[in-house]
Amino acid sequence: MNSAIIVAAGQGVRMGGSVSKQYMPLDGMSILGRTLTAFVECCFFEEVIVVVAAGDREYCRRQVINRLDLKQAIRIVVGGRDRQESVFNGLEASNGQDDDTVLIHDGVRPFVSEDILTQCLAAVKAHGACIAAVPASDTLKQIGSGGKIAQTLPREGVWLAQTPQGFRLGLARAAHRQARAEGFSGTDDAQLVERLGQSVAVVPGNRANIKITTPDDLLLAEAIWRHGRHPS
Repeated sequence: MNSAIIVAAGQGVRMGGSVSKQYMPLDGMSILGRTLTAFVECCFFEEVIVVVAAGDREYCRRQVINRLDLKQAIRIVVGGRDRQESVFNGLEASNGQDDDTVLIHDGVRPFVSEDILTQCLAAVKAHGACIAAVPASDTLKQIGSGGKIAQTLPREGVWLAQTPQGFRLGLARAAHRQARAEGFSGTDDAQLVERLGQSVAVVPGNRANIKITTPDDLLLAEAIWRHGRHPS
């Protein structure tokens, strides 16, 4: 069984405005709606869970899911106080078994492609854990005191993590449960899995697979959509 957990419980503070970023429109459909559509229309997942803020459950159902006319039911789970707790809630709500596969994805990455999803599912089967990522292309600078450059870091071997991040479901649950018990907060799900000593494979992502968090990101997303670089 393949499960997808779409995390959309953030408040979108950096975006500004009265509507959370995941509910903002992208060419007539909410950003979250486009993300959910990408996961459902590929037909790879027996279970799709969207994790939303407690106060957004009914709004998400009425204004997003009910407007999509999708052939697969989408379950809504209430998130926590931060992304890590929201993912934890999604994992605990899944009906999958330990050996099943789960992909965890940001609700505000609407340009995930079917090719990335295919490669991530295959990588989990082969390795147990994977992330989509792209190699760093800019020069990396470490900034010290006073806002001045402390050193230039080599970018060879440095990749920028994206989502989806995929795992055997039992492994993801174990990693999140241990982090929760120890009060550890990570920057992504892969970091929690790495703490268990599990190696994580890297699947080539796509630079169009952006995370929309600021007004500038939304402008870029609109340009990507207009030029047809969205999932087919």
